[in-house]
Amino acid sequence: MTERVVLAYSGGLDTSVAIGWIAEETDAEVVAVAIDCGQGGEDLDVVRQRAVDCGAVEAVVADAKEEFAGEYCIPALQANALYMDRYPLVSALSRPLIVKHLAEAARYHNATMVAHGCTGKGNDQVRFEAGLAALFPELKVVAPVRDSGMTRDKAIAFAEEKGLPIDVSKKSPYSIDQNLFGRAVETGFLEDIWNGPIEDVYAYTDNPADQREPDELVVTFTAGVPTAIDGKELSPLQIIEEMNRRAGAQGVGRIDMVEDRLVGIKSREVYEAPGAIALIAAHQELESVTVERDLARFKRGVDQRWGELVYDGLWFSPLKEALDGFIAEANQHVSGEIRMVLHGGRAVVTGRRSESSLYDYDLATYDTGDAYDQSMARGFIDVWSMPAKIANLRDRQRG
Repeated sequence: MTERVVLAYSGGLDTSVAIGWIAEETDAEVVAVAIDCGQGGEDLDVVRQRAVDCGAVEAVVADAKEEFAGEYCIPALQANALYMDRYPLVSALSRPLIVKHLAEAARYHNATMVAHGCTGKGNDQVRFEAGLAALFPELKVVAPVRDSGMTRDKAIAFAEEKGLPIDVSKKSPYSIDQNLFGRAVETGFLEDIWNGPIEDVYAYTDNPADQREPDELVVTFTAGVPTAIDGKELSPLQIIEEMNRRAGAQGVGRIDMVEDRLVGIKSREVYEAPGAIALIAAHQELESVTVERDLARFKRGVDQRWGELVYDGLWFSPLKEALDGFIAEANQHVSGEIRMVLHGGRAVVTGRRSESSLYDYDLATYDTGDAYDQSMARGFIDVWSMPAKIANLRDRQRG
């Protein structure tokens, strides 16, 4: 029986060429699997037909936008996930979703191998292979670009030789990955970290310096999940799409950073994540109103570790699963409304209200009606500072 390889298929040059390349190298049949995570571009039927035309024995395409929004983007939002305090895990979030579908397709089609088009310098090779190791460890992984010398020049020559239906005449100066949660741009002149991004780098956001009227909106959350905008109930997918549109129109969510890759090198990355950045800002502010102090302090450390695990390709790890439970519990009271203004590249919170609020006006006010007994503060300070006071007296006596 002929072996089968399930290929993570994008519809572009590299993965289209990989269909025939893998077939020649392994004598296996190739099943192409394409996942729509909201990246836009070509119709799924067009992508499916191209895979078949390039030699795939079968092509599987899945519209996974709703799944991506609800099961991957929303948990990241609840974790305020920002790798290195800035990057909202745009690409890292989509990889475990793709891995899940690859593993399912491999089982369904009785495949013994899975292939991806990642290079040996990036994070995605780890995310794909670590995820597959967790979900389907029996599979062998084929990585033509990394392991078989399938350079772009060779890919173009292969496509021309085989007459593959691929446009090889256009080459973007950038490497771009995009999905519902944002857009990542690298390479080209951006590899010189002194060069600033130019406007043609961006596609999800308008120039924040352009003159325009501010956009004010209200986001409603229920247990840490955004459920409405301006009082209109929407699905997670619809909310992210709407926030991408409105925040993107105000230039919100542009990120230019030098990032610590998992493989040990630093990489210059330019991101656009208008909806993600605006929603995380709103969620963080509602947490500040509804989450008790010690829980909030501890959660900040959990959020950081959660983001690192996802960035490092460990979505399916026991620690990530355990932290999911903590984060879900910590979000139980994160319900209410956040008013924010989008303008000039910023998402600024201007109002908060929640039936779960821990903010007590009578305790916080400095005006008449203040319910806080200020006389309690003196004794509290004495007790609070006692350990440091005793240690200091000891050191002075010894000195």
